[in-house]
Amino acid sequence: MAYGISTYAYFWRVSARAPRPLSLTDMLRDTAELGGEVFQICDYAPIESYDAAGLADVRATARDLGLCLELGTRGILPERLDTYLELARELDVTLVRSMLNTADHRPGTAEATALLRQAVPRYADAGVTLGLETYEQVATADLLAVVRGVDSPQLGVVLDPGNSVARLERPADVVAATAPHVVNIHVKDFAFTRRDGWVGFTYAGCPLGEGLLDYDGMIAAVRPAERGINQIVEHWLPWQDEGFEATARLEHQWTQHSINTLLRSE
Repeated sequence: MAYGISTYAYFWRVSARAPRPLSLTDMLRDTAELGGEVFQICDYAPIESYDAAGLADVRATARDLGLCLELGTRGILPERLDTYLELARELDVTLVRSMLNTADHRPGTAEATALLRQAVPRYADAGVTLGLETYEQVATADLLAVVRGVDSPQLGVVLDPGNSVARLERPADVVAATAPHVVNIHVKDFAFTRRDGWVGFTYAGCPLGEGLLDYDGMIAAVRPAERGINQIVEHWLPWQDEGFEATARLEHQWTQHSINTLLRSE
């Protein structure tokens, strides 16, 4: 098991709102400086345009910094999964996270199971595990039906219990249901706050340990240290009214706090 950081922890600093968006190398170096051991390149479209030399540079940079790499994408169509399997080979990655749906493909459980029965053996042959993330677009029961239907140790669940709240699924229930199948954990805390005038709520991120995530309960259920499951820091940090500098500063503080909290939990 190792602790790491995702591109999602740099969401605003790689966005179009940044005067100079961080590069992948910047994020790798920052992760190493903060004490992370893994960097998950998740939903980071530029990686798909890297040529062999560029991928070799990323692999070498990560190796020199003492980091392992993971990948993340969306979708389960063959061309998508084959693209990321090839990237995994080039980057020495052994875990790829995906989601069942994309903007133009929303498979049912039967179709998803059939597609993954074709793809997962190729991942297994390459020594790569594919993880499907828990999130609001797919009921956790349906996600688990797919994982169980494929029935391969190389297919599991990327657990992010905060995502499923928008589907009215309780985080504790998501953890309990998925725990035996988890292959990766996204660690982000979350909370509800009242809107002005007490008219509704905002559901957003908060510093780890200050919200509704039962981190200790999740770890007790999943047992990542025993099972060799990496924990990856993410955020849901709202844009700050003071602008980019304030947002970027707070994003860095949240990341530092999260990775420090995880390292102290050992």
